[in-house]
Amino acid sequence: MFDDIKTFFAELTSGGKSPTRFEPDDYRLAAAALMVHVATLDANLSETERAKLHTLLETRFGLDAADTDALIDAAVAADREAVDFYQFTRLLMRSLDEEGRRKVVAMMWQMVFADGDVTEFEDNVMWRVADLLAVPNRDRIELRRQIAAGRDPLDEPT
Repeated sequence: MFDDIKTFFAELTSGGKSPTRFEPDDYRLAAAALMVHVATLDANLSETERAKLHTLLETRFGLDAADTDALIDAAVAADREAVDFYQFTRLLMRSLDEEGRRKVVAMMWQMVFADGDVTEFEDNVMWRVADLLAVPNRDRIELRRQIAAGRDPLDEPT
């Protein structure tokens, strides 16, 4: 209990979340769970998809390898327990601005394309999640087009 109190005050005074603890209200966990979901629609998380997920999370959230592995494990568990996307999208809507939500959709598209194939189920999930995140259809389609062409819209200036 003392450690929990100490962690709480450390997070409060540092102004940020601890990268080693991914609580249910952490937007990084919500984003990672959505990415896991689209990556596993056609099967289990393959080694190629897991490597892509690891790279995206480590790079975009500034985590080290161990913290990224912990986030992936937490995201897999959160996705397994979720009954719908709303718990994740609601948190992302509260936590991120429009550009942040657009970046989540871009990362999800990168996961969809990690295996080189887009199924109609993946496309449908992308449409539904983007809609719940208030990302306009034109942005969702443009992000898909850019990623399919091998460009990373997250590295391009906005």
